Amino acid sequence: MKQKAVLLDEKALSRALTRIAHEIVEKNHGIHDCVLVGIRTRGIYLANRIAAKIEQIEGETVLVGEVDVTLYRDDLSYKNLDGNPVVNSTSLPVVAGKKVVLIDDVLFTGRTVRSALDAIIDTGRPAQIQLGVLIDRGHRELPIRADYVGKNIPTSKLEKISVKMHEVDGEDRVIIFE
Repeated sequence: MKQKAVLLDEKALSRALTRIAHEIVEKNHGIHDCVLVGIRTRGIYLANRIAAKIEQIEGETVLVGEVDVTLYRDDLSYKNLDGNPVVNSTSLPVVAGKKVVLIDDVLFTGRTVRSALDAIIDTGRPAQIQLGVLIDRGHRELPIRADYVGKNIPTSKLEKISVKMHEVDGEDRVIIFE
């Protein structure tokens, strides 16, 4: 694949997360009873960064959890030689009765989010689940939309969005490939 463009550089990515943090605080009238849950892998880092920004804004800490959706996917991919799925840990704070803000890097078909909803609901019944994504690229296959979006990027189905995070990739940027 050939790189088409850099959609967000380090500063633009930080600004998008700051805006999402402000929108979360505003929509929820603060962060009382809110929990951020990042979807493995990059959603976890985004959730942690948003939580840090919320703490700067509100002066209060918001709980952050992580969810692995591997076993909840309808297109389960097998990665081990023995045919078993590779499953990572899920670490959720208590979600029952809380406002859960699910965080992911890219919203595409909606299937990952649907899987995360199932995983969260299996642990308890939240009062509400909201969705925040860094990039919304369209092409939904399920009726799912984000409450908080860093950037809307209309794409073709053949294009690929790559989110690079310093914690994993050593750099912060979002790239589109054709």
